[in-house]
Amino acid sequence: MSSRELVVLGTAGQAPTRYRAHNSFVLRWDDQLILFDPGEGTQRQFIFANLSVARLTAICITHFHGDHSLGLAGVIQRRALDSRLGTRTLPPLPVYFPADGVEYFERLRTSSIFHDTSSVVPKPIAGAGTVDAIGPLTLSAAPLDHRVTTLGYRLREADGRRADQAALERHGITGPDVGRLLATGSVRTAHGVVTVDDVTRPRPGQSFAFIMDTAPCANAVELARGVDLMVAESTYLESEVDLAADYGHLTAGQAATMAVQAGARRLVLGHFSSRYTDNEGFAVEAGAIHPDVVVAEDLMVVKVPGRPEAEVAAG
Repeated sequence: MSSRELVVLGTAGQAPTRYRAHNSFVLRWDDQLILFDPGEGTQRQFIFANLSVARLTAICITHFHGDHSLGLAGVIQRRALDSRLGTRTLPPLPVYFPADGVEYFERLRTSSIFHDTSSVVPKPIAGAGTVDAIGPLTLSAAPLDHRVTTLGYRLREADGRRADQAALERHGITGPDVGRLLATGSVRTAHGVVTVDDVTRPRPGQSFAFIMDTAPCANAVELARGVDLMVAESTYLESEVDLAADYGHLTAGQAATMAVQAGARRLVLGHFSSRYTDNEGFAVEAGAIHPDVVVAEDLMVVKVPGRPEAEVAAG
């Protein structure tokens, strides 16, 4: 069964804690499984989340600070192991990352001895704009405002159409004729030709944004423009706003403000400093600004919200 959801593997910032593993997230989008920022220990978190590394279809790395990338070596080696032990050869796995981090990518990929059958394909990104297609999704990236080169990511599916059951019934179209109509664009009935536009409604494509280590910046807002789900770092609370500025990070309030500016429907906060032992402050601070905030916890699953029926009907 297809599903669209975010699986939170880890929510810690620079240092993991007893209750927070290093930063790492997986987006399940129908038949796509996309890993973002594999921090240290990601391979083991996959097991706790009942996910298979072998099923990954892409990896996106925002930057090469250790809490966002040290788990890459283990994920690659696990994929190679699964490929050797499995009954089929795994397809190529693209790994997207900032172009000036090639040396760090190669160090992680070859950090120890193993039989590399992982079929990993490096995809260094320079600049901003559309990067690639991941299945039916278009991947875009843009630089953020951190102390090292850091990318934010956006995934979007194309607009489509959905069948209107009432319209199908009015035109007397049932069974195999529905499939033929959707496949060919029209069918002839006893009452004349019915086109796909007669019995379908616009279905706006959904979208997702991943915004990690950054100070507030225009690119982050544009990447999250109108998305259904926005994941943003929230390293600090407003009481440490000066510290956030010094290190190129966001407060919960700043992340929520950017989500409102972008019109993001649901905001997920993560990447919390170890100075905070609970999540209540993040929920209160961001919740006062944005109406739909999820403060992530390790191994939490967050649904990508479905489009409201009124919006779908309006196109």
